[in-house]
Amino acid sequence: MGSITRPQILLHSCRPSLKPSFSSSSSPFLFPKFPNSLFSSFPKFHPRTFCSISISNSNSNSIVGDLLDYLNESWTHFHATAEAKRQLISAGFHLLNENEEWDLKPGGRYFFTRNMSSLVAFAVGEKYNVGNGFHVIAAHTDSPCLKLKPKFVSSKANYSMVNVQTYGAGLWHTWFDRDLSVAGRVIVRSSSNSYVHRLVKVKRPLLRIPTLAIHLDRTVNQDGFKPNLETHLLPLLSINPEEISSGSKEKTTALSSHHPLLMQILSDELNCDIDDIVSVELNVCDTQPSCLGGGNNEFIFSGRLDNLASSYCALRALIDSCESPGDLASEQAIRMVALFDNEEVGSDSVQGAGAPTMFQAIKRIIGSLENKHVSEGSFERTIRQSFLVSADMAHGVHPNFMDKHEELHRPELQKGLVIKHNANQRYATTGITSFLFKEVGKIHNLPIQEFVVRNDMGCGSTIGPILASGVGIRTIDCGIAQLSMHSIREICGKEDIDIAYKHFKAFYQSFSSIDKMLTVDI
Repeated sequence: MGSITRPQILLHSCRPSLKPSFSSSSSPFLFPKFPNSLFSSFPKFHPRTFCSISISNSNSNSIVGDLLDYLNESWTHFHATAEAKRQLISAGFHLLNENEEWDLKPGGRYFFTRNMSSLVAFAVGEKYNVGNGFHVIAAHTDSPCLKLKPKFVSSKANYSMVNVQTYGAGLWHTWFDRDLSVAGRVIVRSSSNSYVHRLVKVKRPLLRIPTLAIHLDRTVNQDGFKPNLETHLLPLLSINPEEISSGSKEKTTALSSHHPLLMQILSDELNCDIDDIVSVELNVCDTQPSCLGGGNNEFIFSGRLDNLASSYCALRALIDSCESPGDLASEQAIRMVALFDNEEVGSDSVQGAGAPTMFQAIKRIIGSLENKHVSEGSFERTIRQSFLVSADMAHGVHPNFMDKHEELHRPELQKGLVIKHNANQRYATTGITSFLFKEVGKIHNLPIQEFVVRNDMGCGSTIGPILASGVGIRTIDCGIAQLSMHSIREICGKEDIDIAYKHFKAFYQSFSSIDKMLTVDI
């Protein structure tokens, strides 16, 4: 399939030297206004590189540019799911409703979303028979971030601030002194006295969490920067105005616990009245675009690589593995992508991997294709023939902290996917699943690395063990090596994105035949 891209945003490098004029509107707050003609002569920049040199992939099959577009579009898990939805529809997949009956056909391509933060997409092989397996790649859409509290208005020392709560295990010191904004979803009252779900993203810098000057914290470099997550993480929004007009006060009575200025900004973005915004669910987001970096542009610098990089590689692999009319002609299995929410906080939610979403979908798919009630035997036979790839980012060896890795298992950037092993089942990989996934790479000449955590260190986990233990599906845990995991800006290798995409696509296209090479339980 050709590149699935959105219109590119062009950035300006020069700062206007003219003084802005200020114009008042219905809002009591004043914003600078520059004439449009002022910007027309500025040099233009592409967010993929954040410099004036545009990138061109030497390999026309590379998806790196499209990944950068996806990352720049997907400031939140809601936006990541919405963009995946857009691309699936563009590729010809049919949107299903979980509340309705499904009428599925061999050769068909389908998907559904849940909570607009999780998604399941699948393509039915034309030679699929009930009892054959599902070949699944699962990832997650969420990343550690700051979320606005239900009552997010705050004020200190004449500053308007935003009340936030931490989500996941972020490296919170990296959020200081960044140009931040907000994005997420809102519920808006429509003209017909009903309500609509809308996504919002304020692209300009709105917020900042300033660090304390070293003159007021002389020992910070010796003792370390240890911010209190309740009192030190509140972002600045503005300096409090002298007074707020009565008209603005009247407009904000519906959501009096929310800041009137931020509500005005949201209403401007959504082109609606403040009173029509009845609920908000917002993340604090970094405004710096995802881009290429390094002396040879070999790195990707971005937020949310964990785990949108895996999610996008899986999504594109599914789309591209069945883009041509004959791609599913000889397929006996069902190819599936499952993107879950809330992995960073344990997956125990209706939209997380702890919910039976994927396995309920498998039962419904079998039932629709079988045209009758699914017997337990049909589902169990299907699960026994199925295979799950749990795709989540991996810890690349840090050149300044090499001792944090076991010396024989030090994944490097640009060296291919990393298979994760843990004897205590923090990862779901087994000798069998590792062998089969390696065979996919071997046949297609794709490199593989392996990771084992040191015995004297704790080991993280993924959705792999959750899904594997749910119904007993064979599972492997793997990921793309990265640095700065859970920082507001992370790093991975450009080549690893294309390797992961090719490996996932090869998995969909060839696993049916590879799986027949080994029989374990008779």
